[in-house]
Amino acid sequence: MDISLLDGWFPWTVRALAVAALLTVIGRPGRRWWLRRLPVAVGAAAGAAALVAVGVLELSGITDPLPAALWAWLGVALLAVLAVLLGRRGSHWWQWAAVPVAVLLAVLAGANTLNAATGYYPTIGDAIGELSGSPVPDQMTLDQALHTTGRTGTGRVVAVDVPAVPSGFAHRQELVYLPPAWFRSKTRPKLPVVEMVGGEFAAPDNWVRAGNAVKTADAYAAQHNGFSPVLVFADATGGFKVDTECVDGPAGNAADHLVKDLPKYVEKTFNASADPKKWAMAGWSMGGTCAITLTAAHPEVFGHFLDISGDLGPYIGDKQQTIAQLYGGDAAAWAAYDPQTVLAAHRGKYRGVTGLFEVGDQESGQLAHAKQLEAAAGKAGLSTRLSVEPGRHAWQFAAGAFERRLPWLAQQLGTPGAAGTNPPAAAR
Repeated sequence: MDISLLDGWFPWTVRALAVAALLTVIGRPGRRWWLRRLPVAVGAAAGAAALVAVGVLELSGITDPLPAALWAWLGVALLAVLAVLLGRRGSHWWQWAAVPVAVLLAVLAGANTLNAATGYYPTIGDAIGELSGSPVPDQMTLDQALHTTGRTGTGRVVAVDVPAVPSGFAHRQELVYLPPAWFRSKTRPKLPVVEMVGGEFAAPDNWVRAGNAVKTADAYAAQHNGFSPVLVFADATGGFKVDTECVDGPAGNAADHLVKDLPKYVEKTFNASADPKKWAMAGWSMGGTCAITLTAAHPEVFGHFLDISGDLGPYIGDKQQTIAQLYGGDAAAWAAYDPQTVLAAHRGKYRGVTGLFEVGDQESGQLAHAKQLEAAAGKAGLSTRLSVEPGRHAWQFAAGAFERRLPWLAQQLGTPGAAGTNPPAAAR
């Protein structure tokens, strides 16, 4: 189950087998086949793959670039089908049998190409675990957590069903990481909290499986007498294909869920601190946008943020498309969640709010956005830094960024045992 889907022997084996199956389908004698029919099949497959690519990019609302190899593997699958149809009179039984094998392997190779580009499923076990809804490692029920005390070398992840009050937001089951120090006594320590959000196409466990957040928190706790912030792996969308951008709108009151439902529940259930200076929001991609957006709009809830590879603000297309689709045509709602607008409106009213932008050196769009937001935040009175590190727009960069910045977050939150260090100056 720990076989890598991102590199190593497994992805290359799938690709090699897909090519071998395709060659089995198209391999046959005859000049007419090689010079006339096969080129027609290749052209038709390439054209169909191109049309699908254009249709997906135009209709899906996906703004991040998709790897070209994804469409190439689609072309391989289509070519296998077209080749056996055009050459059906001369096809042997094993060529017909190879068609579904070639299609299946090409689809698998294409899907994993997309996975490798985004890093959602690092291993086969991660993919099976999330797609099947299996528990994450060290997961326990809420009842087990509330009735467990004793020393442990690692923390535990608790599955929680948070009441959607007052938001009414239809969300999935969420997860809470409790560090080892939380279990030592029946009198639970009043720990700080980091609310964590993933990308646009997300599930609450992404930060656990792809973002390595629990392992990172456990490693931090091991060096700080068992103490770490509580991590809340939030559901900001309510569904894998739903894009809320963490705002209240036609897709549901996602902002109210993150700002009102979750803090109230976590404070009451786990005895967490209610002080906004002890609360932070962290996220990657869409989640990074959420982090700066909701901290700027609600400093009474979040005193700190970590924006990893976020955008300039919540958007679906351009401004007019965003207002129409994300806010149901309400321009005032757009202004209420646009970070630059909110920061300018609250200039001078932020007290002790801090933030960190972290961007990969291969993310030119996100870097430009982070520079604009850092400037706007500085004018508004927030204390922020921008850090540029080697990396691209993938979960593996997010995992590394959280590992690098958890000590800073813990220090900002006043976590017991955290060293008083400042974030490093950014490379410009």
